[in-house]
Amino acid sequence: MSDTINLQAELRSNVGKGAARSVRRQQLIPGVIYGAGKSPQPLTVKFNELFKLLKAGKFKSTLIELKIEDRIEKVICRDVQKDIVKNLPTHVDFLRLSETSRINLFIPVEFKNQSTSPGIKRGGVLTVVRPEVELIVNANEIPSELEVDLNEFELGDTINISNISLPKGVETAIQGRDFVIANIQSPSGLKSAEDEADGTEETGEDAKENSNEDVEQEAK
Repeated sequence: MSDTINLQAELRSNVGKGAARSVRRQQLIPGVIYGAGKSPQPLTVKFNELFKLLKAGKFKSTLIELKIEDRIEKVICRDVQKDIVKNLPTHVDFLRLSETSRINLFIPVEFKNQSTSPGIKRGGVLTVVRPEVELIVNANEIPSELEVDLNEFELGDTINISNISLPKGVETAIQGRDFVIANIQSPSGLKSAEDEADGTEETGEDAKENSNEDVEQEAK
C-alpha cells in the first residue's frame, strides 16, 4: 500500500455557524464525511493535527484512515476551507471510499540496483526529478511504489514515465506527456576532464597541421 495518514475524528451533533464557531474555540476544526451511498455525518478533528498534516503537503492526494469512535473509514480529503486573512483551516470535507472508487494519489518511485547500474558504475550521478508520481488508482488496489530498474540505464540516459510499467488499472494524472522521472548525468568534474581531453586532441591535430605547413615552407 502507498503511504497512509492516520487521523482521529469525533462525531458532532450540533451544526450551523454558531456551532462551528463554538467548536473552533475548543481548538477543533468542524468537518463532514460523506459519500459511498451513506448519509453525511458532521465531525471534528483537532486543529493541531490537521494543521501539521496540511503543512506536510499532499494532504488531498493521500489515503486517510479516519478513526471515528470504534470504526475506521478510508477517505480522502475533498476540500479544506481556510480563513481568508489568517490562511488557517476552518472546515474540512472527507469523501468515503468504496472498493470501486477511483482516486488520485501520489505514489513514491523506488530506484532499484543503484550499485550495479552501468551508468552509475561509470561515474554517473542519479538526479531524481520526480520522487513521486500522481496516479489515478482503484481505492482497493493502491500500489505501494513505482519501480525503476537502474540496471537498464546507461550514463546520459533519461528515465521517463514511459520507462515504468504501471500496474493494471493505473494511469497517470498527467496525460499526453512523457514526463521525466530522473536521469543519470556525468558529474561536473568528469565533464570538465572530458572537455579538456577533447581540447587536447584538437590542439594536437592543429600542431600536426602546423608542422606540415612548416615543412612545406622549408621545402620551398
